[in-house]
Amino acid sequence: MRRLSVFGATGSVGQSALDLVRRDRDAWQIVVLSANSDVAELARLAREFTPEVAVIGDSARHDELKTALADTNIGVAAGADALVDAARLPADLVLAAIVGTAGLAPTMAAIEAGCDVALANKESLVSAGELMIAAAQRSGATILPVDSEHNAIFQCLAGGRLDQVRRIILTASGGPFRTMSAEAMARVTPAQAVAHPNWSMGAKISVDSATMMNKGLELIEAHHLFPVGLDRIEILVHPQSVIHSLVEYVDCSTLAQLGSPDMRIPIASALAWPQRMATPCAPLDLAAIARLDFEAPDEERFPATALCRAAIAEGGARPAQLNAANEVAVAAFLAGRISFPAIIDTVKRVLDADAPAVPGALQDIFSVDAASRAAAQHFVDRQGSGPVHYAFEV
Repeated sequence: MRRLSVFGATGSVGQSALDLVRRDRDAWQIVVLSANSDVAELARLAREFTPEVAVIGDSARHDELKTALADTNIGVAAGADALVDAARLPADLVLAAIVGTAGLAPTMAAIEAGCDVALANKESLVSAGELMIAAAQRSGATILPVDSEHNAIFQCLAGGRLDQVRRIILTASGGPFRTMSAEAMARVTPAQAVAHPNWSMGAKISVDSATMMNKGLELIEAHHLFPVGLDRIEILVHPQSVIHSLVEYVDCSTLAQLGSPDMRIPIASALAWPQRMATPCAPLDLAAIARLDFEAPDEERFPATALCRAAIAEGGARPAQLNAANEVAVAAFLAGRISFPAIIDTVKRVLDADAPAVPGALQDIFSVDAASRAAAQHFVDRQGSGPVHYAFEV
């Protein structure tokens, strides 16, 4: 049996992973299950999978979870420190699927403990990519990408060498507003933005897909995971989401990974690596699909990808600033406080500030994150105001 910890067990990625585990229960021993605040679902999953410990991120709900599992032998913990402690427990694989910067500390703790990490928390690598890769090199941990695009690249690179890669091409569906005018996008609602045409995802990542910020964040991730040089990583819009990414080699051979738009496929690739495992996913029927379309991204209507490329080109704390500002802006849009275009405008305004010092430790990232969130919230609260001057202290 392989020991598996699932952080973010009640989210879409966590639920998909546990669906795969459920189909081959004798192969897995669950070490940790965690959730942010959904005590009822976490308790239900804990009773089914009997982890060593169940952790609720919201420390105020510790007693509620403890009561829900009182008649079991499952350990119960709560709060940010408990998540970090649980991430250090011995495991063959840690699935890092906590959404947002909240997943950064436990993901880093698992890597520092030498655990292989199936990484579904893109914000961790975006905000602290250099620190995270360095930690993995020190501990010997392997980072296995779960995002469908990065997992596709990982598969296409099997047996290949980075110095033989000419280009890495990240595909993007284009989101629900791919053909919509900028004027029309100014009037879209949160309900429209979360209705992705191909994938079933959480609200935050669905909005990121609609703005194309998700693809920009994935470009930053790819820069850290596959260091071929930023100028060799490109984005291609592919509405059908059948080809998940491509790798072009110096001999002009191009390898592509294809699959149905079902997150259980890349999750299974990470869980089973270096082997394969069966999934219940629908196989591709290319004859039924009949055609595959491609187009260049429109960075005038969707400037997020250019914003992300500029942030990682500058490096340092810029990606952490961008990520924090985007999280605040997306939350404000989902709450009906700002318009859809104001998401990227808010991020731009935060990035207009002087760059903070280059982070040297995780605490520096948290400082930049907090200051960037405060700045973004300021702009959300004062839509239409002039530039605001603020300082970062690291």
